[in-house]
Amino acid sequence: MKLKTVKLQNFRSYRDEVVVCIDDLTALVGQNDAGKSTVLEALEIFFNNTLIKIESADAAQGGNAADVRISCLFEDLPGILTIDSRAETTLADEFLLNEDGYLEITKGYNCSLKTPTCTTSVRANYPTAANCADLHKLKNADLKLRLAALGIATDGIDQRSNVKIRQAIWANQADLALLPSAVSLDEEDGKKVWTKLKEELPLYALFQSDRASTDDDSEVQDPMKLAVQEALGTVQQQLDEIKDIVQRKVQEVAQRTLEKLREMSPELANELTPKFKSEPKWDGLFKLSLTDDQQIPINKRGSGTRRLILINFFRAEAERKQKEKNARGVIYAIEEPETSQHPSNQKLLIEALMALSGQPGCQVLLTTHTPNLAGLIPTQHLRYITKTAAGKVVNNTCDDETLQEIALQLGVLPDKRIQVLFCVEGPTDVDFFLHISSVFHGHDSSLPNLLHDKRVAILPLGGSTLKQWAEKFYSQNLGLPEVHVYDRDIATPPTYQVAVDRVNARGNGSWAGLTNKREIENYLHHDALYEAFGVSCAFTSACNVSQRLSEDLKADAGACARFGLVGSDRAKKLMHERATQNMTLERVRAMDDDNEIETWLRHIADRLN
Repeated sequence: MKLKTVKLQNFRSYRDEVVVCIDDLTALVGQNDAGKSTVLEALEIFFNNTLIKIESADAAQGGNAADVRISCLFEDLPGILTIDSRAETTLADEFLLNEDGYLEITKGYNCSLKTPTCTTSVRANYPTAANCADLHKLKNADLKLRLAALGIATDGIDQRSNVKIRQAIWANQADLALLPSAVSLDEEDGKKVWTKLKEELPLYALFQSDRASTDDDSEVQDPMKLAVQEALGTVQQQLDEIKDIVQRKVQEVAQRTLEKLREMSPELANELTPKFKSEPKWDGLFKLSLTDDQQIPINKRGSGTRRLILINFFRAEAERKQKEKNARGVIYAIEEPETSQHPSNQKLLIEALMALSGQPGCQVLLTTHTPNLAGLIPTQHLRYITKTAAGKVVNNTCDDETLQEIALQLGVLPDKRIQVLFCVEGPTDVDFFLHISSVFHGHDSSLPNLLHDKRVAILPLGGSTLKQWAEKFYSQNLGLPEVHVYDRDIATPPTYQVAVDRVNARGNGSWAGLTNKREIENYLHHDALYEAFGVSCAFTSACNVSQRLSEDLKADAGACARFGLVGSDRAKKLMHERATQNMTLERVRAMDDDNEIETWLRHIADRLN
């Protein structure tokens, strides 16, 4: 199951209902006290109610304290639901999905009480016709009575199965009058449904920004304890032998003691029997603490280092739980991952979290109000939370107006040193040009080194981040010249030919061109690929290099062991992470007969002051 949206009502600062759309990667952005952490903590209450527990103080000021709601809508639902041993069913057949076909679970809390109570229900397109609207609340005996009262023939109906009886009653009704309804999961078969659904819900793991960050934290100790248990399991036979030796020797001492006691008090000696109170707890003998080369433990390191280590303990533990729970989904919720981190680590963290969100069954939620971090996240994953006179507002779709507001509020502004915009198709093209330009610059300093030259902003137009949008949005009004390089691909005419013609027709000093080869990957040298992957990837200027490399890696047992099963998209990313670094000027020129790459860089250089 995958989380699609979360709704809050009467919860803390969210009095009126708000809806937050959830993607594989979702970043909640806004100023301090906007309500970002509230969303993550509401989900912790919904899924676990352990790290954060519902309290009477969670009721919104001015709202209905007796009707605090946290609702989650799910997609990718289980196909079969077994709520009794005699029949399989589905959520759709039980009329437990909403009008759009999603599972919408609501937990309601009565926070007017000192200890809030909880009810669980689903919002479903449910039968409301007479005798059909309460079937999940009825016991088997009551369902049988309903069946008889309606005069429904019982031939072929297994009356021991509530599922079968419900299906028969619903099938007997000409018009079920389906309407959006709240169906309780706290009674009879509704409760059984909830028991089964809880086994399918994603695991939710929250990492807060203000935690203590010591090596006694459970996120440290739990995986380390697991490591100890797994290690002990490999030597269990030897441990059993040690236990037997110790117990035998202790028993001998006890018997000798009783023999001596019997000489003085036979009655007392006969009442006593040597017996071990419990089995030895081997794992309790080992407590692991991480230290550095100077034997300094985590809790003596800087706060940034402690937090960085703990975030990765957190990731490891969540992944372990996912494996143990038969590949249930995992939602990683990380509050302000940039806290106490150097800017370079912030970039590494967001890249790692973005990669994690691309793994099957993984979703990543994070909060931030830091420009450096927000600027790296693709704009379609941003959720902007603001405070208005009418209450909190969540912008789930970032149009130009919203992005401009985010950029101004968080300080995501373009670099005023920018003189030229270099536009390419995607992030992998950025990686290619950053390295290749440094290679050319090393031999000809008149060509820009895009890795360090702040006068050039590279914009991957196939995707957008807030930083890229901000630079483009503000720079388009400055009349900056642009250089565009797009893949030719194999379409006739080329897909981007119209875009190229438009740029070249601007008359403002901008220039655009297409690659002569199929795409940027066709300019990588075969030796660079071999050094990176250990496979001989043969290709021509018209080949799909990513697909070819993917096939070669899958066919090579050693490569499979090192990289796993790599699809073409992953192969493209790996090429630019690994093979591009192996490109030299000689290898570039061997693959670039027409000297295109140098020409593109020269177009940029000619537009710089």
